[in-house]
Amino acid sequence: MSVRIGGHRVGPGHRPFVVAEMSGNHNGSLERALAIVDAVADSGAQALKLQTYTADTITIDVDRPEFRVSDGHALWGGETLYSLYRRAHTPWEWHGPLFARARSRGLTVFSSPFDPTAVELLESLDAPAYKIASSELVDLPLIELCARTGKPLIISTGMGTLAEVSAAVETARAAGNDQIVVLGCTAAYPADPSETDLRGLPLLAATGALVGLSDHTPGIGVPLAAVALGACLIEKHVTLSRADGGVDSAFSLEPAELAALVVESERAWSALGEGRVGPRPSEREGLRFRRSLYVVADVRAGEAVSRDNVRSIRPAGGLPPAALETVLGRAFRADVARGTPLSWDLV
Repeated sequence: MSVRIGGHRVGPGHRPFVVAEMSGNHNGSLERALAIVDAVADSGAQALKLQTYTADTITIDVDRPEFRVSDGHALWGGETLYSLYRRAHTPWEWHGPLFARARSRGLTVFSSPFDPTAVELLESLDAPAYKIASSELVDLPLIELCARTGKPLIISTGMGTLAEVSAAVETARAAGNDQIVVLGCTAAYPADPSETDLRGLPLLAATGALVGLSDHTPGIGVPLAAVALGACLIEKHVTLSRADGGVDSAFSLEPAELAALVVESERAWSALGEGRVGPRPSEREGLRFRRSLYVVADVRAGEAVSRDNVRSIRPAGGLPPAALETVLGRAFRADVARGTPLSWDLV
């Protein structure tokens, strides 16, 4: 089972698909945004993701408590949604240049739309997939609209119940689209690893969709662990430098960390194997050097086997070490030179 996103197959039989999320880390500069594209391409990640909204398409300019981030929030406390999204959004006129730069660097590039006008823009740019953000998990009309494009859907499930996740997946399927990846996600910014609950990934797989992880924890340890639990897609926010600030910089990877995620996630995936126990082809040489019973001193015919002339040592070739108690006290049938593997015909 797999889906095709751009030129890449995504699924258990393929290396993890690493998606670098720019979000608002461009800090309002197109030049910086283009530099992030280049850094993502240099990292080896397969995809770049944007967010397509304006402050007016995602919320309204109202300063009431329900439109304001709680004062205790680690990053955006006290800020109105309108102010935050106006600061963080990627201007629509940047999308064309960013898509072009990403494609010229060999990246698959797509975005999260937040309303029908965003889908219209992204369709005009021939986006190869759509990402549904966690807060939009319950916006079934938006999911249906994206599904009807026939493009793969990547659905984040932060804050969602299993019923809400199932409803989103079934909405996409009812629209004729079964190219779905559901992402485990903790919609906290930043997220604590202890709240990630990676053991929930197999539960998401019960929807019949592919599973992945949208991760907001520091570092790369959590997504690497997710690969072992079936994640075939990893999304992480990326910035040129956390020291430069920005709305998402505190939980974003720097380019060298993103490159490490690409390498180590493929290693983790390669290590999964087929779920069997037994010698590997690469261990054949090692099998030659397992312990066995050897004659460790020259002996004469008739001499008794003792712990002084027979020991369990490396390499293999002799009787198994467990046979030592059986042969102790028996007589050698012939003269035996030191370094001879012990066999039943010698005693």
